[in-house]
Amino acid sequence: MPKSMSVVREAIAGDEADDAMAEREAAGQVAAGRKVLPIVEGVVLVAALLAPLVLQDYLTVFATRVIILALFALSFDLVWGYAGIMSFGQALFFGSAGYGVALLARDLDITNIFLVLPAGTIIGLTFALLLGGFLLLGRHPSSVIFVSLGTLTGSYAADRLARGWYYLGGQNGIPSIAPMTLGGYEFSEGPAFYYLVLGILVVVYLLCRFLVRSQFGLALAGLRENEQRIAFFGYKAQHLKAIIFTIGGGVAGLAGSLYAFHEGFVWPNMVGVVVSTQVVLYVLFGGSGTLIGAVIGAVIVEGVSFWLSDNYRDIWPIILGLLLLLVILFRPLGLISFVPGERERVGSFGAKPKEKRNAAP
Repeated sequence: MPKSMSVVREAIAGDEADDAMAEREAAGQVAAGRKVLPIVEGVVLVAALLAPLVLQDYLTVFATRVIILALFALSFDLVWGYAGIMSFGQALFFGSAGYGVALLARDLDITNIFLVLPAGTIIGLTFALLLGGFLLLGRHPSSVIFVSLGTLTGSYAADRLARGWYYLGGQNGIPSIAPMTLGGYEFSEGPAFYYLVLGILVVVYLLCRFLVRSQFGLALAGLRENEQRIAFFGYKAQHLKAIIFTIGGGVAGLAGSLYAFHEGFVWPNMVGVVVSTQVVLYVLFGGSGTLIGAVIGAVIVEGVSFWLSDNYRDIWPIILGLLLLLVILFRPLGLISFVPGERERVGSFGAKPKEKRNAAP
């Protein structure tokens, strides 16, 4: 295992990176104990825990929706920020899971949280596996443009299918979904639903953090930086992409299930191109490849949109578009790039360099 990790590290660094990396590591020894991202994560978590105590009821409902969308953004950050897969069809997994649990509630009267949330996750996984297998596991490696257009086409086709299928409610979607239940308790809009969604987001976030800091995450980092080198060292790059693409679909499916029960209805836009583009903007604005950047991006974009639409009803989309454009132009790595350095964004893998030098004779 350590040998494999060193091979991938070489793939990421490149031919001329040995001396440069040694210098960066030597300089980084001083700041090794001063990690910035955990502080940001802690501040965001504390703010989220205290939010319902200070927000009005209608804002708590809005905050619950934002946290669900942050979970959705997390799924896209896994796919793009860590594997370099530009998916313009992430809403396909989000919306298909929402439709799936809505049908379970409408036709089979299944609303138990321990049934509908796993079902939505499996639906998202399945659709991502099928689409990812078609786009990524061909005889020849797929280009970024091919995957982007393929996912975009899948999302558009799902939108048209949902609008024309009477069983799914056509243009009107499926309204009046029964509340999600736990035994005899019904989860309705308010603090209970908020803390449920927040707890799920925290658990999924920790699992994603463990994943991207593992040996698999190191391979993904190498895949994002230099796919040809990863393939040269024997890694099946397309298989790695298909795995993370499928995992991202599962997370999106979980978010879609929660969104359906929180809003009480599903509609064709949930699987369409607009929502797929929306999640891309979340991650672009907050910053890709850090997980917490996707969460912050979703919160800021939705919060600013809410405030602008309330105060500048006629021109708020223009203002929001200009704001997003300025951030993308001047901070291509997103707002999170103001905080951590590049070393912390990529992460640390394996034994610390200092420990290795002390162990050498």
